Amino acid sequence: MSRAFVKDDDGDTPEALPELPISAHPNYVTSRGLTLLRERLDKATARHDALKANEQDALDQRNELNALERELRYLHARVASAVKVDLSKQPHDRVAFGATVTVDSGEGERRWQIVGEDEADAEHGLVSYVSPLAAALLGARVGDEVSWQRPAGDMMIEVLRIDYV
Repeated sequence: MSRAFVKDDDGDTPEALPELPISAHPNYVTSRGLTLLRERLDKATARHDALKANEQDALDQRNELNALERELRYLHARVASAVKVDLSKQPHDRVAFGATVTVDSGEGERRWQIVGEDEADAEHGLVSYVSPLAAALLGARVGDEVSWQRPAGDMMIEVLRIDYV
């Protein structure tokens, strides 16, 4: 076959992106977590619509559209599967989803709130309910010591306080 009939990639094709992984765990969310998901969806939709309205057909724009369409599929799935947990109905005498837990590890006190996977942000004290820290804390009561299994080594932590805000 002659090379004249073979189309080479001329760099004019948008890059193919893998789908964003969707967790197999139930999509429990706090009220704040659901609001954040919906805000992300609205922002991505607005950006997508703005790009679609633009008459240009530049490769950069098509790549951004592909990324936004992938994100929109993910966000639609996450919002549709969200199970909003009413924190007022959680057991206030033990740690459950949505609890803000004050713990002491011997290195000082820390506060963590157990939230949904999309809301988790460890730097701000928000940990996913499927994380090793949450797994150690779930079901614990004030005064309980639990073992937090970490890659850096297990750590004993004591539950000092449980709040639902």
